[in-house]
Amino acid sequence: MADLSVSLNRLTLKNPILVASGTFGYAKEMTAFVDFAHLGGIIPKTVTPQPRPGNPPPRTVETASGMLNSIGLDNDGFDQFVAEKLPYLTGLGTSIVVNIAGKTNDDFRRMATRLNEVSGVSAIELNISCPNVSGGVDFGTDPSLAAEVVAAVRESCSIPVIAKLTPNVTSVVPIAKAVADAGADAVSLINTFQGMAVDWKRRRPVLGNVLGGLSGPAIKPLALRIVWQVSQQVKIPIIGIGGIQSIDDVMEFLLVGATAVQIGTANFYNPGLANQIIRELPEALATLKAESVKDIVGTLQIPKRD
Repeated sequence: MADLSVSLNRLTLKNPILVASGTFGYAKEMTAFVDFAHLGGIIPKTVTPQPRPGNPPPRTVETASGMLNSIGLDNDGFDQFVAEKLPYLTGLGTSIVVNIAGKTNDDFRRMATRLNEVSGVSAIELNISCPNVSGGVDFGTDPSLAAEVVAAVRESCSIPVIAKLTPNVTSVVPIAKAVADAGADAVSLINTFQGMAVDWKRRRPVLGNVLGGLSGPAIKPLALRIVWQVSQQVKIPIIGIGGIQSIDDVMEFLLVGATAVQIGTANFYNPGLANQIIRELPEALATLKAESVKDIVGTLQIPKRD
């Protein structure tokens, strides 16, 4: 049997297939479709210090080969998440990576300190890259601010820390370097691309918040490019995200440098996809004559030019 386990510095996963924050709810909604214990990990929807009502509707719109969303981090707040959602999540038999967002370093620090005291939390993913909320994206577009958030969280807890970065910058590499130097165990690449949809007959934007985050197969080539560029210059593990809907997509992300991946938009129309890909992964590894996932990470061969 192939070894499917992967290591993201201090975080070890049974396999490289996670489900992305914001696309899997708090897992309970997926009970009829998913064998949770077989997943590499679950990342529940982003939680913030205080409850948030989210952005005005409409919040989602289908696009060519993808979707735009402008949910706006709708959630019941951190205290309720810890009291009511975490006990269920931590009993599912897989790694739980809690995704948190805040407006200040202190917001992140306080939540990380509390999560450090909760049994069963495997890691923290810092959402410093949401394109639909004022404040959050500012951290992710500035290397110094992004590093400050990571450092604040590292000082506050012993749990592995993952920084989820935005593609809405000239280059992700300097930001990835900054969070790596600040102590991030890994980076998640990428969050959604900012976009918009227009109803020209009504002369109005389709989304209630005007702008939203583009995800799905349309962004996969861009996500692959960013993962590859970062992997060439930053030496911490990468979790690849962006338009994954098949085992072929997963293998592509692993070859360009991702150690693990997150399934996102595909969960909405094929909630059993993550389990399916895990079942298909050993055969895909065998095709490359690899005995483990580790054997193929970052092994893309670039032809030499004359």
